[in-house]
Amino acid sequence: MKKLLATSAVALTALSGAAFADGHAITACLITKTDTNPFFVKMKEGAEAKAAELGMTLKSFAGKVDGDHETQVAAIETCIADGAKGILLTASDTSSIVSSVQQARDAGLVVIALDTPLSPIDAADATFATDNFLAGELIGKWAAAKLGADAANAKIAMLDLAVSQPTVGVLRDQGFLQGFGIDLGDPNKWGDETDPRIVGNDITAGNEEGGRKAMENLLAKDPEINVVYTINEPAAAGAYEALKSIGREGDVLIVSVDGGCPGIENIKDGVIGATSQQYPLLMASKGIEAIAAWAKDGTKPAVTPGKDFFDTGVALVTDEPAEGVESIDTTEGTNLCWG
Repeated sequence: MKKLLATSAVALTALSGAAFADGHAITACLITKTDTNPFFVKMKEGAEAKAAELGMTLKSFAGKVDGDHETQVAAIETCIADGAKGILLTASDTSSIVSSVQQARDAGLVVIALDTPLSPIDAADATFATDNFLAGELIGKWAAAKLGADAANAKIAMLDLAVSQPTVGVLRDQGFLQGFGIDLGDPNKWGDETDPRIVGNDITAGNEEGGRKAMENLLAKDPEINVVYTINEPAAAGAYEALKSIGREGDVLIVSVDGGCPGIENIKDGVIGATSQQYPLLMASKGIEAIAAWAKDGTKPAVTPGKDFFDTGVALVTDEPAEGVESIDTTEGTNLCWG
């Protein structure tokens, strides 16, 4: 993990040098899925801090809820009209937003996807993100290793993000299944797998109430579920509450992705077994630097070698390490957490 973060820093050294040019009169926009999820709150803080450091103006926008595509489209239109130099975007609908993104690029703005790649990924000028497939794969491998021989008879609930299947949700879902040892159908979507261990998929909107409802729906389908994949830690907290209401909170493995400080505390408290930690501050700060570099001389950010995006790193966090799955404990996770 430390090695990956160090590599990330080196890869963006040229960007950083360009970014420290005079930032006055440079306006950047940050458009997130919501302004309540701790992940996006921390992303906004990172963007604000870097914009202030570089003397840039930052305008922030957010959907009312995860999945609010229309508000994000309106925000892009506002950024174009305001003469912004670039947009940092976490898209709610990664396919439908592409035409609006193209309008911004045609108007001379650089558009950088944060956390959630667009579909196709090259619809944005660049993507700064966690390797979301790897994030899912890590928690899948951990869950399978913890169950051991019983993994062959697991009953798995898949708590996904949204019916529109944004790329971040597909990548984490499919990564988890592959890590667990389940054959994928079409890797570009979730829900078409035929493995009988999957009880079903339900959507959470990435929040606690959605996680609780989705867990209740799947428990009604099969009350013997013993593994729960969740798109993020708020959804995991809701799933736990649903399990607790029927007295099953102690015998079900819950895994997730985020690595926020509340999620790390939930690992310590036994709510979540393991999570894949990502780094929104790095995504946002490097995104602002990239917009400054673009405004200066048209420089676009490089990708991580061997990937089609810039990888901002991921680490599995758990206090119950599993053989063959590299991880860090909650002490180190707390040192790196956000929110």
